[in-house]
Amino acid sequence: MPIISKNIRVRYPEHFKVGENSIIDDFCYFSTRVEIGDFSHVATGVSVAGGVERLFRLGSFGGVSAGARIWCTTDDFVNDIVTVFPPWLEAEGAIKENLISGDVIMDDFTVVGSNAVVMPRNHIPEGTMIGALSFVPADFEFKPWSVYGGVPLRLLKPRNKASVMRQFEKVQERLRRLEQTKEGR
Repeated sequence: MPIISKNIRVRYPEHFKVGENSIIDDFCYFSTRVEIGDFSHVATGVSVAGGVERLFRLGSFGGVSAGARIWCTTDDFVNDIVTVFPPWLEAEGAIKENLISGDVIMDDFTVVGSNAVVMPRNHIPEGTMIGALSFVPADFEFKPWSVYGGVPLRLLKPRNKASVMRQFEKVQERLRRLEQTKEGR
């Protein structure tokens, strides 16, 4: 069963899916479609924004640290008017010409550090870690099982896949034993 704080805001609850044993902490805001895997954690004060047309997916055994901002849609501050229009004003078509928009997909075993900013159209592959206070531009090219950080974002070092997977195997073994114990009752 997931643990989801009562102190969060979900704009589209019909598109909000959280997996088993995952936790969503206080004061988070979600305005996209959301899919969160099993055993994942979204810490306090995280914002995921971009509208119902966009998807934020966090795989299993992953996390988004406190204060991170994930953008699936944002204005182009240089080339567009920066405001929100009511739907009736855009009934004849979109006014903005240069929105930056696209899904943000985080595979299993990924993590985004505290106060990092992730822009639209990013696929963060398995095992990738983004350090605290980092800025991820749109369409960044990641390598799996790597550590990135900074402004501008850069590859820092490989992530210790062997260690992470040993820990994952411990979880799997404990879950198997728990299941066997339940079946033996």
